[in-house]
Amino acid sequence: DGATLGQVHETPLSEVAAVIARAHAAHQSWRVVPAPQRGELVRLLGEELREHKQALGTLVSLEAGKVLSEGLGEVQEMIDICDFAVGLSRQLYGLTIASERPGHRMMETWHPLGVVGVISAFNFPVAVWSWNTALALVCGNAVVWKPSEKTPLTALASQAILDRALARFGDAPDALSQVLIGDRAIGEVLVDDRKVALVS
Repeated sequence: DGATLGQVHETPLSEVAAVIARAHAAHQSWRVVPAPQRGELVRLLGEELREHKQALGTLVSLEAGKVLSEGLGEVQEMIDICDFAVGLSRQLYGLTIASERPGHRMMETWHPLGVVGVISAFNFPVAVWSWNTALALVCGNAVVWKPSEKTPLTALASQAILDRALARFGDAPDALSQVLIGDRAIGEVLVDDRKVALVS
């Protein structure tokens, strides 16, 4: 109805590079954590989302204007991608390839990209972040999220839920997942920073 739901502080443009640099540093240590252990963090995120499904779904409904069933459905999608990503954390396979050289085999290994930037729209304020973040985390990447300026509350709530999972996990680097609040100018800085290996 146009009523004010809350107020948030915009991330100053001057601070965006430092946020990305912290994420890059987090990635440096997260990438060497074995993938099944990274999956454990995402499993804990799924548990936290289950516990807070009603509250987050209600907030999605209030902030994005969705009917409650769609808000709850979006949180269910977050839970589902966590389950998928946990399984994936034990399936990051590489091919073993025959070589022309006697007594040799070639092995394919996949390496984390680094910092994954996520820019999401108001109409799916939390699901898109979770699709990207659950997969990025199990693959050894850090995440920097620029949500729509129309839905900052759901973004901050989602990050707070991930922070609960991180606290339970206990041994993840600081700044593994961060939120940038602001408009397209912040998104442009995120896209242009060379430390951001992928933007979704």
